[in-house]
Amino acid sequence: MTNLEAQLFEATHLDLTRAALIASGVETEGELKGYLSQIDCLRGQIDIELSQEDGAGRAKAIFGWLWKSKPGRYKRQGNFRLTQVLEAQLSELTEAVGSCLGLTVLYNVLCHKFGIEVRAVYVDNAFNLGPHVFSILLCQRRSIDVENIFLYGFDYQGHLNNPGRWEWGDRELVADVYLSLGNELFELGDLTGAIANYKKAIRLNSRYLKAYHNIGLALAKLGKAEEAEEYLAK
Repeated sequence: MTNLEAQLFEATHLDLTRAALIASGVETEGELKGYLSQIDCLRGQIDIELSQEDGAGRAKAIFGWLWKSKPGRYKRQGNFRLTQVLEAQLSELTEAVGSCLGLTVLYNVLCHKFGIEVRAVYVDNAFNLGPHVFSILLCQRRSIDVENIFLYGFDYQGHLNNPGRWEWGDRELVADVYLSLGNELFELGDLTGAIANYKKAIRLNSRYLKAYHNIGLALAKLGKAEEAEEYLAK
C-alpha cells in the first residue's frame, strides 16, 4: 500500500477526486498534482459555457458539454480508472472515454467541483447486462437520474423501478473502482493482487457483498477452501 493509499483509508472525510485518482493507481504527490491540474483544465473549459442557472441547470449543462465534446464517449468494459478517463476526455482523438463506472466517476467529480450535490446509484442488473452504476442529482424538489452512457441520459427514467437499486456515496463509488481493479487482476490470474484490491473495496464499503464473494472465489482458486467458505458465507 502506498503512502497516498494509507492517507486515503485513514481519512475521516473522503475527497472523491483525490480518492478516485489514488484508487486508479496514482502513487506520488507529484503525479496527483498533475491529474488535478488536468481536472482544473477540464473545469475551465466547461465553465466558459455554463450559464448562471440553478444546480440542475448547471448539472445538465455539464452533462451536455461532455457529450458534445466526446460523442462516442461510452464503451462497455472500457476505462474505469479516473486517470485513463481524464486522458481520453482531454485527448484530441475521437476515442471512447470510459465505461459506466468511469463516466460516472468523472461526471460526479466535475459536479463536485462546481458545488453541485450528486451521488451514485448501483443496480444489480441493468439492460440485462449485469451490474451498472450511474449518477443521481439531488435537487430541492426531487432527485434526477443521470445515465452517463446515453446522449439523452439526463433525467433518465429507465432505472426508477429497478428493485436492485442502491444509492451510493463517494466512498462506495471509490470502492467500486477497487472492485474493478480486483476483477481485472483476477482475469489476469493475479489472485493475490485481486484479493488485495477486493479488501480495499471492503474497507471503503463494508457492506459490499460482491467484494466478499469475489474474495471467496479467488481464495478457492488458490486452494484455500476454509478461508474461501468464510467469505462466501457473507
